[in-house]
Amino acid sequence: MIPVRPPKVITRHRDGQIHAYAMDSGVFGALEPAAVFQPRPGDEVAESAVWPDLERVVYTTLNSVVCLTRAGELVWTSKFEPHSDRPHGHWPGCALSLDGRTVWVYRPDAMAGRRGGDQWVVHDADSGAVVARRELETVGHGAGHHVHPVDGSIYLDIGEGQDGSVILRGTARDDGEAEFVTYPWRDRCLIDLAPDGRQSMTVDHAQADVAFHRHPGGEVIFTLPVEAFGYDPEDTFVEWCGGYLTPDLAVVTLGGESQDEEEWFRHHLIDVRTGTLSGEITVEATNPYELVPLGDGSWLTNGPDGAPVRRPHTPLHSASSRPEG
Repeated sequence: MIPVRPPKVITRHRDGQIHAYAMDSGVFGALEPAAVFQPRPGDEVAESAVWPDLERVVYTTLNSVVCLTRAGELVWTSKFEPHSDRPHGHWPGCALSLDGRTVWVYRPDAMAGRRGGDQWVVHDADSGAVVARRELETVGHGAGHHVHPVDGSIYLDIGEGQDGSVILRGTARDDGEAEFVTYPWRDRCLIDLAPDGRQSMTVDHAQADVAFHRHPGGEVIFTLPVEAFGYDPEDTFVEWCGGYLTPDLAVVTLGGESQDEEEWFRHHLIDVRTGTLSGEITVEATNPYELVPLGDGSWLTNGPDGAPVRRPHTPLHSASSRPEG
């Protein structure tokens, strides 16, 4: 059974609170939170996810995963044992499944100094009970979850620093268990999943190229090296950011330094149907990682106060111009 895709809700952590923003298709400009959640006293939030009805939040700290109601009532919590006193180098993450029935938690236990390696744990969203667990052979600092918008499977991109990146995919079964697949790469970072679910976008860990892959097998559809954008690979690289602006357009960000050692970055559009360049977009941002494409023809950046600002895509100019130097 294919779950119905819920409205997109994003979160931002500001002033010790979790702000949830509902992506209404008709609202642009500076966004106001649709709901605000107050974590428990003393909890430093690593990552969070909010239910589409805005009534519950789940978040990770360095030593636990916590689920609260909008009113601040504890629904459930699960501690990562044994407690880790290491303050840096490990950043647990979480994601809510497409159907809202499970919470997927990445535990960087190796870097936290716990026994064994990392874990990917699936919790029942209502009770917190563990319904599946995958012991990993990774030593990650943190990981990014990507929920497939059609079949509900979950991609996990684990960052191991200079050792590369490991990409897995988990699928919940009807019997409550889960199946896990590890992709055969350690040199690719998962950036985004296409909004129609047909493909994914990765960037080479050494930042030499961007590639697009079929879902779910991961077969490469096409790859674009730095040279394909008209830049010198000796002084230009592909940023680990960007994503799908629409099902047919992806944003690929390239960066480098000019002759006067000033950093620059440019956002290029790729027609993923043909694998060809399709112009650029101009984004008001202080760094390339501010840009978050939403897949519906709009993107987010940060406003002066840190709140997200939503912009629609309007083609501005071709990709023929290049930064000097």
